[in-house]
Amino acid sequence: MLTVSVKWLKEVFPKVEIDTSQPPYVFKCQLYDLTGVPPERQKIMVKGGLLKDDADWATLGVKEGQKMMMMGTADEIVKAPEKGPVFMEDLPEEEQVVALGHTAGLFNLGNTCYMNSTVQCLHSVPELKSALSNYPSQKSSDLDQTSHMLTAATRELFNELDKSVKPVAPMQFWMVCAQLLPYLQHFLMGKWNTTFYSSHLLLQVLRKKYPQFGQLHNGVYMQQDAEECWTQLLYTLSQSLRSPSPSQNPDTTKELFGIELVSRVHCQESGEESSETESVYSLKCHISQEVNHLHEGLKHGLKSELEKASPSLGRSAIYLKESCINALPRYLTVQFVRFFWKRESNQKAKILRKVDYPLQLDVYDFCSDDLRKKLEAPRQILRDEEGKKAGLKAKVKSSSSKDNDAKMTDVEGPSNESVKSSNSTSGEGGSSGKESQLTGIYDLVAVLTHKGRSADSGHYVAWVKQESGKWIEYDDDNPIPQREEDITKLSGGGDWHMAYICMYKARAFPV
Repeated sequence: MLTVSVKWLKEVFPKVEIDTSQPPYVFKCQLYDLTGVPPERQKIMVKGGLLKDDADWATLGVKEGQKMMMMGTADEIVKAPEKGPVFMEDLPEEEQVVALGHTAGLFNLGNTCYMNSTVQCLHSVPELKSALSNYPSQKSSDLDQTSHMLTAATRELFNELDKSVKPVAPMQFWMVCAQLLPYLQHFLMGKWNTTFYSSHLLLQVLRKKYPQFGQLHNGVYMQQDAEECWTQLLYTLSQSLRSPSPSQNPDTTKELFGIELVSRVHCQESGEESSETESVYSLKCHISQEVNHLHEGLKHGLKSELEKASPSLGRSAIYLKESCINALPRYLTVQFVRFFWKRESNQKAKILRKVDYPLQLDVYDFCSDDLRKKLEAPRQILRDEEGKKAGLKAKVKSSSSKDNDAKMTDVEGPSNESVKSSNSTSGEGGSSGKESQLTGIYDLVAVLTHKGRSADSGHYVAWVKQESGKWIEYDDDNPIPQREEDITKLSGGGDWHMAYICMYKARAFPV
């Protein structure tokens, strides 16, 4: 064992021991502890040159008390963090929601999964949340009291979901509507704002506004149809979320979810023909033996037969109604028509047939000629953006090639730019801050599924895409992360969860 002194920069380290039975690398590790200079950066002068990691001490002639010189740069000293670690459970609940990446679940109040799944899907629409947040506590003169109550209850429940990581809990006992009204007055004036009551209040007002959701069987509330709940809730919001300001869209709900259909109605027997326009909140995917994909079901859903009186024939006749889309929404809702009335058993039956649906849906083929012309330019922009993403140069296409390309049905996933453009179309209160152009291409953002063989039983679940791109399965009060590839497997064909409602978000570009 030898003792030497080592000089490094302006510092001298006396009495550094060298174990000559160990290779010089061990000595360098000792110096690393003293100076912070890693062994690979150390340059130590000895007889014959620089000290090597595997040199033999016996041949170096190092003597007791010898002064050695080292050169090299030390590693930067890692400073201790100014703040210690913060555990997620110690954060305020609003920050926990952000850290967790998804919002809370909803407790089942007794066969209320139909409402829970509907609320979770609609809660994922930021423009709708923005419009509800601006909804006043005072009822307008042209709105009925129950519609006002239902809208305010929806607003409060959405707020609770946004700031809670724990499931939103209902009351532990039921309150009849007559008892509920005086409490609701405080609730609407903002004097009673608590997670404990929000979900229950929404349910009670929903049952007061639409009594069919309060049906009882042997003293127990019955299972209801989620599509009816979805439709009735949107209808109520369309009545209440109307802006009196001329600078804003007068009907936020219609702007977000409304689909304008133009239809040709003709009778082959009499030759009569007429046209009509209507606004709906969803497209229907009719399911038959020939339907294997959503695209085919939508095509069937836009054609129907109806019987009505024929003025020229003087009696009832069969008319064929053929519809096409004349105006698109930001959020396109598709209902799979899985339930029908079975006369033999006198009850609703369910069609279990598997019908595949895509993550990206192109509705160009279902649009009117006028709408197709409007879609051409933004669709070309989208193709050019995806071409740049793939490393291709945008090409100037002839009109014929544009017509062919415009009918594309297989679309690559959205680029970050196109997603941002779609988000930029929305402003405060759900109205557009800028004019935007839709492309007719939509990305799947929510799926509401039904498990079971009857509409009056079974279980509803919401599968919602978060802003992070991750999917969450909301099984009442239990949010469960899911993989995107598993979402399209909810297409039916058995007793497992199958898609009943799909909600797609538009890809749009600001003008």
